[in-house]
Amino acid sequence: MSATYTFDVFSSLDGFGAAGGDWTGYWGKQGPEFLAHRLDQYGEEQRMVLGARTYRLFARMLAASGPGSEVRDPWVERMRSLPATVVSSTLEGPLDWPDADLVGGDAVDVVAQLKEQSAVPLRSHGSLAMNRALMAAGLVDRVQVTLFPVITGRTGVDPVFRDAADFDLELLGQRTLDGRIQELVYRPARHA
Repeated sequence: MSATYTFDVFSSLDGFGAAGGDWTGYWGKQGPEFLAHRLDQYGEEQRMVLGARTYRLFARMLAASGPGSEVRDPWVERMRSLPATVVSSTLEGPLDWPDADLVGGDAVDVVAQLKEQSAVPLRSHGSLAMNRALMAAGLVDRVQVTLFPVITGRTGVDPVFRDAADFDLELLGQRTLDGRIQELVYRPARHA
């Protein structure tokens, strides 16, 4: 049986995964319902899958943050406590992640093997380039997009689906959090 793989990503309404300038994390729009929902989602048994760039970003942010920082929201701490596979040909161990395996090689091969061997669902938060490649290879079962109510036309960085293949999306679920944040869960299928 193949484990379910979820590509979990935050996005501005105009499709950016982050913004520069004076925007804060979550574009400053997170609220208590959103944070509790994220903690609940990461409370389930699962394995994280991260690319090198996202791992480095998380490791730097966590190292630079202190107790009480929004970077250390309880769901982020919970995510960090989950077993993880970091796919990279450039990183060297040991990793600053409590239960992480560093695996070299092509992400498509690594994740295909993980899907066959894992007894728990797989989830990746961020890792945009890696997840676009996994989608193109047909390995992503769910795309969970959390849309924050912002447009970052001038300051947006990391377009979530830049250079992605074409996909049809079947809506599996939707939810409004804190009256302003949209969570959309889709099943992707390569557009023929």
